[in-house]
Amino acid sequence: MAYWLSALVFVVIVYIIVSVALYYLQDYMLFKPEKLPKGFQFNYDNQIFEEHNLETRDGAIINAIRFFPEGQSKGIVLYLKGNSKSIKGWGKFAVDFTRLGYNVLMVDYRGFGKSTGRRSQKAIKRDLQEVYNKIKELTPEDRIILYGRSLGSGFAAKLASMNHPKMLILESPYYSLTKVTKRYLPFMPLSLLIKYPLPTYKWLKYVQCPIHIIHGTDDKLIPYKTGVKLSHINPKLTRLHTVIGGGHKNLNNFESYHGMLEDIINTSPKTIDLNTTSIHVKHSKNKK
Repeated sequence: MAYWLSALVFVVIVYIIVSVALYYLQDYMLFKPEKLPKGFQFNYDNQIFEEHNLETRDGAIINAIRFFPEGQSKGIVLYLKGNSKSIKGWGKFAVDFTRLGYNVLMVDYRGFGKSTGRRSQKAIKRDLQEVYNKIKELTPEDRIILYGRSLGSGFAAKLASMNHPKMLILESPYYSLTKVTKRYLPFMPLSLLIKYPLPTYKWLKYVQCPIHIIHGTDDKLIPYKTGVKLSHINPKLTRLHTVIGGGHKNLNNFESYHGMLEDIINTSPKTIDLNTTSIHVKHSKNKK
């Protein structure tokens, strides 16, 4: 009996140690920032851009780059990136939108690139709302597109739920970060430990603009079925776009992705007269 009691005590102690470590180290596991010196000069070949800094109400600095199309702008895309590096590298994806006639604003979260400030889910949400408010001062909301990739998909969904942009586009989105983490740590009390739950599924319920979800069928980090599940939350406003063979980080390498993006952004939504369709035709129950 003493042996089993000792073993149980040992397991409990290890469980507590792992829980405490997960709580305090999750920032290092979740975020992989690239920090840049204050005087760093951005350089993007064949792109027109300018750098901006937004000082938040708690004194943090949010660094951003605005990219411009060659011709007249149709609006602006607020691009919320993934959990690694900085806009120094992410800026190369701006061409996917400037070629379609849109300005692109990319921001670095707190602790990324030149951005400063103590990071938390609440602080990042507040920062991004301040950025969105600045955009609204220059651009009507019906010309603002929110684009969230991976980690940024949750923050983009939250912004869309609190505002009225033209559309919301989510690339490789997660149901919630708690769900993603649970795949790897199924026995941990994650609802108590995770400081960045980012419940995308909750926020999508309140989005009132068109929602487009782009997901690859071979995504190993956030499985394709997650995109399918998210598409059912607000189905009347949501369309799921499937990149056959696409993974988590390489959708931009697929021609189909760029075709989807162009169709999403430049095609006006059409109202279907359902009375002219077969929607009311009932299928026979005869099983032959």
